[in-house]
Amino acid sequence: MLGVRFDVEPADVDETLQPGEDPGAYVGRLAHAKAAVVAAPDTIVIAADTIVVDRNKILGKPTDEADARRMLRRLSGRSHTVVTGLVLAIDRGGERVLSSVTERTLVTFAELSDRDIDWYVATGEPLDKAGAYGIQGAGGLFVASIEGNYQNVVGMSLDGVSYLLKDEGYDLLDWAR
Repeated sequence: MLGVRFDVEPADVDETLQPGEDPGAYVGRLAHAKAAVVAAPDTIVIAADTIVVDRNKILGKPTDEADARRMLRRLSGRSHTVVTGLVLAIDRGGERVLSSVTERTLVTFAELSDRDIDWYVATGEPLDKAGAYGIQGAGGLFVASIEGNYQNVVGMSLDGVSYLLKDEGYDLLDWAR
């Protein structure tokens, strides 16, 4: 959105939820693990992990279409929370600085009919999204309201990134077009 040039480095980390781990700690741990995997000398890494939490249950990416339908039925007509852990890892000549923030946004879904759910699942979009929907795509049709940062629901808020960078003496606008 700002024209900042960056490289995307996928990080293969174990995303198994630990016993008793709360959602904020979970996304924070995963974001830290992702940052650690891709960090390199003299780099700035921004890592994130986003989950959907409904009634204290974490809804990850659906395993198949039936799982996506189940998740969408669960979210229909209700509010849930989207939680994102952001980590900034800066390597300054071998010294690594880590800082992090966790953001939460409340999302309320409209009532979904079976037709709505079948149509959306047929698009394929829900199959690689936490909670089985993407607010930035066709899934946005089902969002009645949000309280908090929209970009957090997409997966990484510019506000959160800017905050972490400023805390370490950087200004995101220095990289913007």
